[in-house]
Amino acid sequence: MSWLAILGSGWAIVAIAMLWAWDWQRRHRDAGIVDVCWSAAMGFFAVWCALWAEGDPTRRLLVGLLGGLWAARLAWYVATDRVLGKPEDGRYQRLRAHWGERAQPMFLLFFQAQALAAAVLALPFLAAASVGSPLPGWALALALLVWAVAVVGESTADRQLATFRADPANKGKTCRVGLWRYSRHPNYFFEWLHWFTYPLLAWGELWAVAVALLGPALILATLLKGTGIPYTELQAAASRPDYRDYQETTSMFVPWPPKEKRA
Repeated sequence: MSWLAILGSGWAIVAIAMLWAWDWQRRHRDAGIVDVCWSAAMGFFAVWCALWAEGDPTRRLLVGLLGGLWAARLAWYVATDRVLGKPEDGRYQRLRAHWGERAQPMFLLFFQAQALAAAVLALPFLAAASVGSPLPGWALALALLVWAVAVVGESTADRQLATFRADPANKGKTCRVGLWRYSRHPNYFFEWLHWFTYPLLAWGELWAVAVALLGPALILATLLKGTGIPYTELQAAASRPDYRDYQETTSMFVPWPPKEKRA
Protein backbone atom coordinates (compact mmCIF):
# COMPACT_ATOMS: atom_id res chain seq x y z
CA MET A 1 0.00 0.00 0.00
CA SER A 2 1.31 3.48 -0.84
CA TRP A 3 2.11 6.07 1.80
CA LEU A 4 -0.80 8.22 0.62
CA ALA A 5 -3.22 5.32 0.95
CA ILE A 6 -1.95 4.38 4.42
CA LEU A 7 -2.12 7.91 5.78
CA GLY A 8 -5.33 8.77 3.94
CA SER A 9 -7.25 5.74 5.18
CA GLY A 10 -5.91 6.22 8.69
CA TRP A 11 -6.85 9.89 8.63
CA ALA A 12 -10.41 9.02 7.54
CA ILE A 13 -10.82 6.65 10.49
CA VAL A 14 -9.44 9.19 12.96
CA ALA A 15 -11.62 11.95 11.46
CA ILE A 16 -14.71 9.85 12.16
CA ALA A 17 -13.51 9.24 15.73
CA MET A 18 -12.97 12.97 16.18
CA LEU A 19 -16.50 13.61 14.95
CA TRP A 20 -17.75 11.35 17.74
CA ALA A 21 -15.47 13.17 20.19
CA TRP A 22 -16.86 16.53 19.09
CA ASP A 23 -20.41 15.28 19.70
CA TRP A 24 -19.35 14.02 23.15
CA GLN A 25 -17.90 17.49 23.82
CA ARG A 26 -21.15 19.09 22.68
CA ARG A 27 -23.21 16.96 25.06
CA HIS A 28 -20.84 17.17 28.06
CA ARG A 29 -19.42 20.66 27.45
CA ASP A 30 -15.88 19.39 27.89
CA ALA A 31 -13.49 19.78 24.96
CA GLY A 32 -10.71 18.04 26.88
CA ILE A 33 -11.84 14.81 25.21
CA VAL A 34 -9.90 15.97 22.15
CA ASP A 35 -6.63 15.41 24.02
CA VAL A 36 -7.64 11.86 24.90
CA CYS A 37 -8.63 11.12 21.31
CA TRP A 38 -5.49 12.71 19.87
CA SER A 39 -3.30 10.53 22.11
CA ALA A 40 -5.29 7.43 21.17
CA ALA A 41 -5.11 8.44 17.50
CA MET A 42 -1.31 8.49 17.63
CA GLY A 43 -1.32 4.95 19.02
CA PHE A 44 -3.74 3.91 16.28
CA PHE A 45 -1.48 5.41 13.62
CA ALA A 46 1.58 3.62 15.04
CA VAL A 47 -0.20 0.28 14.76
CA TRP A 48 -1.82 1.18 11.42
CA CYS A 49 1.53 2.09 9.85
CA ALA A 50 3.16 -1.02 11.27
CA LEU A 51 0.43 -3.19 9.74
CA TRP A 52 0.41 -1.68 6.26
CA ALA A 53 4.00 -0.52 5.64
CA GLU A 54 6.28 -2.82 3.69
CA GLY A 55 9.54 -2.50 5.62
CA ASP A 56 11.58 -4.85 7.77
CA PRO A 57 9.28 -6.87 10.09
CA THR A 58 11.33 -6.02 13.19
CA ARG A 59 11.13 -2.30 12.52
CA ARG A 60 7.39 -2.55 11.92
CA LEU A 61 6.86 -4.52 15.13
CA LEU A 62 8.82 -1.98 17.15
CA VAL A 63 6.96 0.99 15.66
CA GLY A 64 3.60 -0.56 16.46
CA LEU A 65 4.59 -1.76 19.91
CA LEU A 66 6.50 1.28 21.16
CA GLY A 67 4.22 3.88 19.57
CA GLY A 68 1.12 2.04 20.72
CA LEU A 69 2.26 1.63 24.32
CA TRP A 70 3.40 5.25 24.60
CA ALA A 71 0.09 6.53 23.26
CA ALA A 72 -2.03 4.16 25.37
CA ARG A 73 -0.37 5.35 28.59
CA LEU A 74 -0.80 8.99 27.60
CA ALA A 75 -4.45 8.59 26.59
CA TRP A 76 -5.27 6.77 29.83
CA TYR A 77 -3.54 9.41 31.95
CA VAL A 78 -5.24 12.33 30.20
CA ALA A 79 -8.65 10.65 30.43
CA THR A 80 -8.44 9.80 34.12
CA ASP A 81 -6.51 12.83 35.36
CA ARG A 82 -7.94 15.66 33.27
CA VAL A 83 -11.27 14.70 31.71
CA LEU A 84 -13.45 12.07 33.39
CA GLY A 85 -15.09 13.58 36.44
CA LYS A 86 -13.02 16.78 36.15
CA PRO A 87 -14.00 20.33 35.11
CA GLU A 88 -13.14 21.39 31.59
CA ASP A 89 -9.52 22.44 31.08
CA GLY A 90 -9.05 26.20 31.40
CA ARG A 91 -7.68 26.45 27.86
CA TYR A 92 -10.93 25.17 26.41
CA GLN A 93 -13.05 27.21 28.78
CA ARG A 94 -11.35 30.34 27.43
CA LEU A 95 -11.89 29.23 23.85
CA ARG A 96 -15.54 28.47 24.55
CA ALA A 97 -16.03 31.93 26.06
CA HIS A 98 -14.06 33.63 23.26
CA TRP A 99 -16.01 31.93 20.47
CA GLY A 100 -19.39 32.42 22.13
CA GLU A 101 -22.24 31.39 19.82
CA ARG A 102 -19.73 30.10 17.26
CA ALA A 103 -18.21 27.66 19.77
CA GLN A 104 -19.65 24.45 18.34
CA PRO A 105 -18.69 24.96 14.67
CA MET A 106 -15.27 26.24 15.76
CA PHE A 107 -14.73 23.23 18.00
CA LEU A 108 -15.73 20.97 15.10
CA LEU A 109 -13.02 22.55 12.97
CA PHE A 110 -10.56 22.30 15.86
CA PHE A 111 -11.26 18.60 16.43
CA GLN A 112 -10.86 17.84 12.73
CA ALA A 113 -7.62 19.82 12.66
CA GLN A 114 -6.35 17.50 15.38
CA ALA A 115 -7.21 14.50 13.20
CA LEU A 116 -5.20 16.01 10.35
CA ALA A 117 -2.31 16.82 12.70
CA ALA A 118 -2.27 13.21 13.89
CA ALA A 119 -1.98 12.04 10.26
CA VAL A 120 0.96 14.38 9.65
CA LEU A 121 2.68 13.26 12.85
CA ALA A 122 2.26 9.65 11.74
CA LEU A 123 4.95 10.24 9.11
CA PRO A 124 7.77 9.25 11.53
CA PHE A 125 5.98 5.95 12.22
CA LEU A 126 5.52 5.28 8.53
CA ALA A 127 9.09 6.20 7.64
CA ALA A 128 10.58 3.89 10.27
CA ALA A 129 8.22 1.05 9.32
CA SER A 130 9.07 1.39 5.61
CA VAL A 131 12.83 0.78 5.76
CA GLY A 132 13.51 -2.65 4.31
CA SER A 133 16.95 -3.40 5.69
CA PRO A 134 17.51 -4.96 9.14
CA LEU A 135 17.88 -2.50 12.02
CA PRO A 136 21.48 -2.23 13.34
CA GLY A 137 21.87 -3.55 16.86
CA TRP A 138 23.23 -0.31 18.29
CA ALA A 139 20.30 1.67 16.82
CA LEU A 140 17.83 -0.81 18.32
CA ALA A 141 19.45 -0.55 21.75
CA LEU A 142 19.56 3.25 21.64
CA ALA A 143 15.96 3.50 20.43
CA LEU A 144 14.78 1.30 23.29
CA LEU A 145 16.81 3.35 25.76
CA VAL A 146 15.43 6.68 24.51
CA TRP A 147 11.87 5.31 24.55
CA ALA A 148 12.25 3.90 28.08
CA VAL A 149 13.78 7.08 29.49
CA ALA A 150 11.07 9.19 27.84
CA VAL A 151 8.11 7.09 28.96
CA VAL A 152 9.42 6.61 32.50
CA GLY A 153 10.25 10.31 32.74
CA GLU A 154 6.87 11.44 31.45
CA SER A 155 4.90 9.01 33.61
CA THR A 156 6.99 9.96 36.68
CA ALA A 157 6.34 13.67 36.10
CA ASP A 158 2.61 13.00 35.66
CA ARG A 159 2.48 10.90 38.82
CA GLN A 160 4.39 13.49 40.87
CA LEU A 161 2.05 16.25 39.72
CA ALA A 162 -1.06 14.16 40.42
CA THR A 163 0.19 13.32 43.93
CA PHE A 164 0.95 16.98 44.63
CA ARG A 165 -2.47 18.13 43.46
CA ALA A 166 -4.25 15.43 45.48
CA ASP A 167 -3.06 17.03 48.74
CA PRO A 168 -5.59 19.73 49.78
CA ALA A 169 -2.77 21.65 51.48
CA ASN A 170 -1.26 22.32 48.04
CA LYS A 171 -4.33 23.96 46.54
CA GLY A 172 -3.31 27.11 44.67
CA LYS A 173 0.38 26.26 44.91
CA THR A 174 2.88 25.34 42.20
CA CYS A 175 4.37 21.84 42.18
CA ARG A 176 8.14 21.97 42.76
CA VAL A 177 8.79 18.39 43.81
CA GLY A 178 10.70 15.73 41.91
CA LEU A 179 11.20 16.51 38.24
CA TRP A 180 9.14 19.69 38.62
CA ARG A 181 12.00 21.18 40.62
CA TYR A 182 14.18 21.10 37.49
CA SER A 183 11.70 21.95 34.74
CA ARG A 184 8.40 23.79 34.60
CA HIS A 185 7.22 21.27 32.00
CA PRO A 186 9.09 17.96 32.46
CA ASN A 187 6.13 16.02 31.04
CA TYR A 188 6.39 18.00 27.80
CA PHE A 189 10.16 17.55 27.69
CA PHE A 190 9.95 13.77 27.94
CA GLU A 191 7.09 13.64 25.45
CA TRP A 192 9.36 15.48 22.99
CA LEU A 193 12.25 13.16 23.80
CA HIS A 194 10.06 10.17 22.97
CA TRP A 195 9.87 11.23 19.32
CA PHE A 196 13.60 10.62 18.82
CA THR A 197 12.78 6.90 19.05
CA TYR A 198 11.59 6.83 15.45
CA PRO A 199 14.59 8.42 13.69
CA LEU A 200 16.62 5.71 15.44
CA LEU A 201 14.21 3.01 14.29
CA ALA A 202 14.53 4.46 10.76
CA TRP A 203 18.33 4.30 10.85
CA GLY A 204 19.88 2.93 7.68
CA GLU A 205 18.09 5.12 5.12
CA LEU A 206 18.88 8.85 5.13
CA TRP A 207 15.49 9.80 3.66
CA ALA A 208 13.66 7.83 6.35
CA VAL A 209 15.67 9.43 9.17
CA ALA A 210 14.97 12.87 7.70
CA VAL A 211 11.22 12.20 7.57
CA ALA A 212 11.23 10.72 11.07
CA LEU A 213 12.93 13.84 12.42
CA LEU A 214 9.77 15.76 11.53
CA GLY A 215 8.31 14.26 14.71
CA PRO A 216 10.53 15.94 17.30
CA ALA A 217 10.70 19.11 15.16
CA LEU A 218 6.91 19.53 14.92
CA ILE A 219 6.31 18.57 18.54
CA LEU A 220 8.94 21.07 19.73
CA ALA A 221 7.39 23.85 17.64
CA THR A 222 3.92 23.03 18.99
CA LEU A 223 5.09 22.91 22.60
CA LEU A 224 7.17 26.09 22.51
CA LYS A 225 5.15 28.25 20.13
CA GLY A 226 1.74 26.63 19.72
CA THR A 227 -0.89 25.24 22.08
CA GLY A 228 1.55 23.72 24.59
CA ILE A 229 3.68 25.80 26.94
CA PRO A 230 2.42 29.35 26.14
CA TYR A 231 -1.21 28.57 27.03
CA THR A 232 -0.26 26.43 30.01
CA GLU A 233 1.97 29.18 31.42
CA LEU A 234 -0.69 31.82 30.85
CA GLN A 235 -3.23 29.81 32.79
CA ALA A 236 -0.77 28.95 35.58
CA ALA A 237 0.34 32.57 36.04
CA ALA A 238 -3.28 33.70 36.24
CA SER A 239 -4.33 31.07 38.79
CA ARG A 240 -1.29 30.63 41.07
CA PRO A 241 0.35 33.62 42.83
CA ASP A 242 3.70 31.84 43.26
CA TYR A 243 4.09 30.96 39.58
CA ARG A 244 6.05 34.11 38.69
CA ASP A 245 8.68 33.14 41.23
CA TYR A 246 8.71 29.62 39.79
CA GLN A 247 9.32 31.06 36.32
CA GLU A 248 12.30 33.08 37.54
CA THR A 249 14.07 30.15 39.16
CA THR A 250 13.15 27.07 37.11
CA SER A 251 14.04 26.04 33.56
CA MET A 252 11.10 26.27 31.21
CA PHE A 253 11.66 23.04 29.27
CA VAL A 254 14.94 21.13 29.60
CA PRO A 255 15.45 19.81 33.17
CA TRP A 256 18.19 21.89 34.79
CA PRO A 257 19.23 22.76 38.36
CA PRO A 258 17.17 25.72 39.64
CA LYS A 259 18.87 29.09 39.77
CA GLU A 260 18.93 31.70 42.50
CA LYS A 261 16.06 34.15 42.55
CA ARG A 262 17.02 37.59 41.31
CA ALA A 263 16.93 40.37 43.84
